[in-house]
Amino acid sequence: MHPSKNMSKVIDKKRYSIKGSTLLSGDDYWDGHNFERGGTNTFLYRTLKGGYFFVGLTQWMGRDDTITPCDIGEAEDFFDGCREDCQRVSRGEAFPGVIVPDA
Repeated sequence: MHPSKNMSKVIDKKRYSIKGSTLLSGDDYWDGHNFERGGTNTFLYRTLKGGYFFVGLTQWMGRDDTITPCDIGEAEDFFDGCREDCQRVSRGEAFPGVIVPDA
């Protein structure tokens, strides 16, 4: 599943759009049978202005694809929880200027 390049939504007077945004990661890994997790996939994007949002795609009848804004903490949690082969960019590219401290 791949989102339409024209997919966009206005939420709280801000436009979130696939066009112009950077795909950072997704949960669409090959499990030996398919890329979909139970008929759904989630992808993380960053806008040109540095906002983060999720795109939820579904194959289920009666359900719609979604765009959901998220804060940087939620974005980092999702990105870090994705398999490495599902991360489309490095962590530094996904979160420019964010320094991860040593434990």
